[in-house]
Amino acid sequence: MFSSFMINSWIVASIVAVVAGVTGLFVVIRGSTFAAHSLPLGTFPGAAAAALIGIDELWGLIAFSALGVIGISQLSRHQRNDVATALTLVTLLGLGTLFLSLTSEYSQAVYSLLFGEVLGVSSSEIAPVAGLGVAVIGLTLLLFRPLLLTAVSADLGEVRGVRSAGIELIFLAMLGLATAMALPVVGALLVFSLMVGPASAARFLTDRPVRAMGLSAGIALATVWAALALSYATNWPVGFFVGSLAALSYGLGRCWASLRKKM
Repeated sequence: MFSSFMINSWIVASIVAVVAGVTGLFVVIRGSTFAAHSLPLGTFPGAAAAALIGIDELWGLIAFSALGVIGISQLSRHQRNDVATALTLVTLLGLGTLFLSLTSEYSQAVYSLLFGEVLGVSSSEIAPVAGLGVAVIGLTLLLFRPLLLTAVSADLGEVRGVRSAGIELIFLAMLGLATAMALPVVGALLVFSLMVGPASAARFLTDRPVRAMGLSAGIALATVWAALALSYATNWPVGFFVGSLAALSYGLGRCWASLRKKM
């Protein structure tokens, strides 16, 4: 489990977990779970586009996440946020269908991007993932108060000079980067579970935002570590264990909150 070919998996999975836990808190607080679900699904065809033109798949994922962020933010000006997200997702999936039809060589990699394939991580992928992770966490900490303020009350944020539209755009950009990072590890169908499950559990465990962020990152890290160990032992997909353990963490957090109210 800790052999040389697994070291890269542990490193990258740990980075992804911490980033997902940190950003996931704001996904839950801001009620952006639909965006957290849609962006990965709309982003993964970017890897097919990258394969088609012969560049690293990570850049394709980042490019499509940027398209998703721009689409959601622009359409939200004229449509409800959920409608804007759905329209953006449909457009990106349509492009993805086209790119996949043009390159038969990429069809084998679709499964890993949908369900995750952390065991195939190479040493060359660590630095870009680490760089993106540092950027996302640094931006989150820098904008912690504005993100929290606009999540609680957009009107209050405007009164204090915080432009909610600008903060929303920055938040979506952070979410898009986190998505591009996590996609090769846990897959498009389960990225949002790593963001939403641990963060939701953390909110049940504490009302303090800073502590909740730390708990969310810790629970996400424990989830990924356990998923890696179980996947190695059973040869089952990492994504299955990530989704199951994330749901379990939410259930345990909710049970603890209920017990605490009765005490």
